[in-house]
Amino acid sequence: MDFDLPEDLVAYLGELDDFIEREIKPLEEQDDNIRFFDHRREWARTDFEGGGLPRKEWEELQREAKRRADVAGHLRFAVPKEFGGKGGSNLWMAVIREHLAAKGLGLHTDLQNEHSIVANLPQVIMLRDYGTEAQKERFIEGAITGKTWIAFGLTEAEHGSDATHMETTAVRETRNGVPGWRIDGEKCWTTNLHKATHVAVFCRTSGEAGSAKGISAFIVDATDPGIKVEEWLWTFNMPTDHPRISITNVWVPEDAIFGPPENGLALAQAFVHENRIRQAASSLGAASYCLAESVKYAKERAPFGKPLSVNQAIQWPLVEAATQIEMLRQLIRKTAWEMDRMPATEIARTLSDKVSMCNYWANRLVCEVADRAMQIHGGMGYSRHKPFEHIYRHHRRYRITEGSEEIQMRKIAGHLFGFVGRKSRASEDA
Repeated sequence: MDFDLPEDLVAYLGELDDFIEREIKPLEEQDDNIRFFDHRREWARTDFEGGGLPRKEWEELQREAKRRADVAGHLRFAVPKEFGGKGGSNLWMAVIREHLAAKGLGLHTDLQNEHSIVANLPQVIMLRDYGTEAQKERFIEGAITGKTWIAFGLTEAEHGSDATHMETTAVRETRNGVPGWRIDGEKCWTTNLHKATHVAVFCRTSGEAGSAKGISAFIVDATDPGIKVEEWLWTFNMPTDHPRISITNVWVPEDAIFGPPENGLALAQAFVHENRIRQAASSLGAASYCLAESVKYAKERAPFGKPLSVNQAIQWPLVEAATQIEMLRQLIRKTAWEMDRMPATEIARTLSDKVSMCNYWANRLVCEVADRAMQIHGGMGYSRHKPFEHIYRHHRRYRITEGSEEIQMRKIAGHLFGFVGRKSRASEDA
């Protein structure tokens, strides 16, 4: 096996670095935009009086960065070629996202709200694979440029990770002679609704609670008066863009159905493996950043007349972190490389456990390394003069939102013991 990165991939990382230095860093620093990256000035990003939402100036700055990245040919790197992208592979995206996150926080990548100059756009894949021709025409380009945005209305407050017991319903109803559906219910964590033009609302249209069959998705106008934000859910890492909403007497025509009727949960699974391997790579990059900063500080800081780095109490935790980072990097890249060699249906059957291993461990590891960085930097590490507490607060969410650790470990166990997918070598040898 050849573990060297392709030469053209290495060259592209250099191209991205040049673009960041030439276009993004100056934008980050002009007009006091650096306030959005000063960890002491969280109010610069957060409209605390307006429900804790992101400030408009912060989101406008991100849009300008993305516009420049799109002009330079980077934003759509992972988007299929038919939509103006380069069809970037999972391996390339994993390496790129690790590379960007390892630079630390900045306008080039700020995963607090999934912003990056190399975009991850699962909506495009979902629309390509499940949208009608009219839906593709209306939403795909807008999803890339930000002119249209479909929020994801799947989770419900009472059911969390278990979408099969959702209580939001859609029943057939004809209005003004037009056949359609009436939707009623509640959703939670409907991220980005404040800037969404539409919402993909998942509803039970038939069947019994607990069954995946009988759930359908509908694309609903986000400005419909029947959609009401009941509260914005303030989080560990602000600003917040996660509302709890009520849906009352919302009517949509038949052509609002998104994806296969009665099997709408297929949408939720359409991009899960690609999303998780990329998120794992970002967490790996952030962990690498925390490690590098800790090593640098331990060599420079000299209490009691000698560098911190000579103390085994400092060395050994960082040695363990460095070892886990290196092992995880190889697993992520190998898994991404394998994903590129098979169709999505085969990934779900044979690699789903490996993707979950990468994701849950990377999200746990970055929290551990950020915490260790705070400890090594002492009081300054805990303060907002350093980025580690911010990195911890941000990445802690992915141990829940990217499929909780427990859900992913259960999936791994299913493969390990032969309950799901292709039986593992361990279960076959038992």
